[in-house]
Amino acid sequence: MFRTALRNVFAHKARLLMTVLAVMLGVAFVSGTLVFTNTISDALQNSSAKGFDHVDVAVKAKYQDAEGDKVGEVPELTQAELDASAKVPGAASAVGVVRGFTAVADKDGDLIGDGWSTEGANYWGAEDPRYPLVDGHAPKGEGEILIDSKTAERTGYKVGDRVRMSVDGPVLTPKVVGVFTTDDGSVAAGGSLTLFDTATAQHLFGKKGTYDEIDVAAKDGVTEAALKAQLDKALPKGLVETTTAKELADEQAEMITASMSGMRQGLLVFAGIALFVGTFIIANTFTMLVAQRTKELALMRAVGASRRQVTRSVLIEAFLVGVVAAVAGLLAGIGIGAGMRSLVGSLGALVPDGPLVISPGTVGAALAVGVLVTMLAAWLPGRRAAKIPPVAAMSSVHATATTKSLVLRNTLGALFSAAGIAVVLAATTMGGSDGQAPMGVGAVLLIIGVFILTPLLSRPLIATAAPVLRLFGVSGRLARQNSVRNPRRTAATASALMIGLTLITGMTVMAGSLQKSIDKMASASIKADYVVSMANGNPLSPDVGEKLREADGVTAISPLRNSASRIDGDTEYLTGVTGSTIGELTDLPVEDGAFEVAGTKVVVDTDTAKDRGWKAGSRFWTTYEDGEKQQLTVAGVYEGNDMIRGIMLDNAVLAPHLTDPVDMQVMVKTADGASQSAKDGLEKALGTNPAIKIQDKKDISSEIAKMFTLILNMLYGLLAMAVIVAVLGVINTLAMSVFERSQEIGMLRAIGLDRGGIKRMVRLESLVISLFGGVLGIGLGVFFGWAAGELMGSTMATYELVLPWGRMAVFLLLAAVVGVLAALWPARRAARLNMLQAIKAE
Repeated sequence: MFRTALRNVFAHKARLLMTVLAVMLGVAFVSGTLVFTNTISDALQNSSAKGFDHVDVAVKAKYQDAEGDKVGEVPELTQAELDASAKVPGAASAVGVVRGFTAVADKDGDLIGDGWSTEGANYWGAEDPRYPLVDGHAPKGEGEILIDSKTAERTGYKVGDRVRMSVDGPVLTPKVVGVFTTDDGSVAAGGSLTLFDTATAQHLFGKKGTYDEIDVAAKDGVTEAALKAQLDKALPKGLVETTTAKELADEQAEMITASMSGMRQGLLVFAGIALFVGTFIIANTFTMLVAQRTKELALMRAVGASRRQVTRSVLIEAFLVGVVAAVAGLLAGIGIGAGMRSLVGSLGALVPDGPLVISPGTVGAALAVGVLVTMLAAWLPGRRAAKIPPVAAMSSVHATATTKSLVLRNTLGALFSAAGIAVVLAATTMGGSDGQAPMGVGAVLLIIGVFILTPLLSRPLIATAAPVLRLFGVSGRLARQNSVRNPRRTAATASALMIGLTLITGMTVMAGSLQKSIDKMASASIKADYVVSMANGNPLSPDVGEKLREADGVTAISPLRNSASRIDGDTEYLTGVTGSTIGELTDLPVEDGAFEVAGTKVVVDTDTAKDRGWKAGSRFWTTYEDGEKQQLTVAGVYEGNDMIRGIMLDNAVLAPHLTDPVDMQVMVKTADGASQSAKDGLEKALGTNPAIKIQDKKDISSEIAKMFTLILNMLYGLLAMAVIVAVLGVINTLAMSVFERSQEIGMLRAIGLDRGGIKRMVRLESLVISLFGGVLGIGLGVFFGWAAGELMGSTMATYELVLPWGRMAVFLLLAAVVGVLAALWPARRAARLNMLQAIKAE
């Protein structure tokens, strides 16, 4: 039986090629994903591990939880803890570390690197072993800085140059007095690191006399564990925590692995989709191969082969095909992983350099996936082959599906579909995250149900194309008949395309609807012409608001300032605003009372009011950051949204209780409204600062739209894999269908249908099948997009369903193009058949 299976594989090389390609693409995606994520994870871990070369134990302050009405204290490490760390017997040195966001402009005035990776830190003493100098000297005072060598190389800055930079808003122009090297992964990936002397760093980052961390190096012969024990004994208990370098590296590795797991899972989902689509092709291929070998298999049964042996022979064929596809897919996946790594780097993503990682797990997963998927898909055709009775050797026509089997299939499909629809509809009535899992289960049930019902649906849907097909004469009528002759084969072919288009359409509907909702939210809730914020989302210095207030053309301004407080024993964040102008800058519907923020009068959003049982006129006590208590009165309840919500009170009341007041953003209204000249005026007033964003409502929406567009384009690219596999499926099905109908095609040629007519027949058949899959996919995608929107609408008041008719038309056109392209080779092959040989073909 093994020799028979091997002979059949070599005998049907061309027919099995599409199956090999389909499995290969799926395996390539799986192995490519694992290679890519393992490579990135390894590079990040190696980069982070280098950061612990000069530390054996790290000391950090422990956050003090709030008790009763007290506000939780922000952890700080003082000079006393630094001195105590340096004095323990096993310590060779102790370094106080200060870090913070530092935006540096290049010579064109643009921000260097990504806003999240442009950092600043302190240079310790006259010679810091963490940052070896390659030029210049240590910084002294606020007018001197060091820059990393990669930033110097990218920007052309050198010792003696003045640099424009900012840490929280105001522009600074210090002099570069030195260049250093560093193993920091963010710098290697395109970010920047700026160093100040310790006193300057503490002043700029608002950490006067305190440190973020204390790095302690051990003396020769002292272990990390011993040094940690000494520090635990010397430092205040309960106020600090110590961690060895090994523990830090392990924690960092765990964090990196966890952060990469989301990306890995997301990419593997799409690989799974490609493999799932590929199973239809494999099942189709083996089903048709079995059907074409009915005589052979029946004769094998007649001469003594058991059912198990026949099934085993088909599975051996599948195993051999799977091994070839898996090996080819693994090699292609390694190339894909390397390509994705290069692509990420070229797009400016912050990923350190590192070698390509091909782990034994990746090799094992690729081989296992390729072989298992192929064998599982071939099992049912193999089982069906084993049931061929020996008497079938008298005829090459195998028994068609019985009425009982079709009724059973349609019943199961109806039950799955009904259950899926019911679960999805139930999920739309749930709130937020509670409905996500049920909706996912319902979607899977519905897709399975529709797939099972596809043979039943094929006849009426394809029949609707009959009037158009009649325009093509005999070729059109034959194409319609051929496409419904074997509903199961047509369904399996169309389903591959259906799944891909379902996902693409559903995501497009959700993205378009979300963008529309965000546009409405921005235009409905904000009347300010501009919103000013830091490029990386960090707080702004209050100086920014003061400079904007004095700028020409500014008529109203309000900084938004967050502060933690305690209300009834719970932590609640207050939003400080300028009470006299906030009404001019926002447009929030008031559901109860009046939108009045003055003195002790505050306004709260509907969710907060509902949770706490407040209404207009309610009074409550709050404890500020400094421990002072005050009674506030709810003047009004407004309808909040994802952009503006919470308890608003006047900054004049909040500011005296803040030790370090900072603004999250500043709303600005100008005399002439939003215009390029007004924006230029605001930028000039802030010193053309690279760290600050000045956005109007359109800019805010566009920034969010870019995120959606980027994600959507990535998803389109990933789902293109499933569509390519679907194309291979259509080609495979048509090619084998042409082989099956050789006699019929020969007869058609003999009675007068020319080669052009044969080509047209095959192309129209392919077009009809592809459009059938496209219509089902777009229909399901719209339904899932609507359902997901209903779920999101429960947490987003401005959500509005938007059907992208233009894009859906493009998707349907894509399905048609798939059909036309997939038919090129089978149609050419059919037209070139020798009619006499085809007529006498068995």
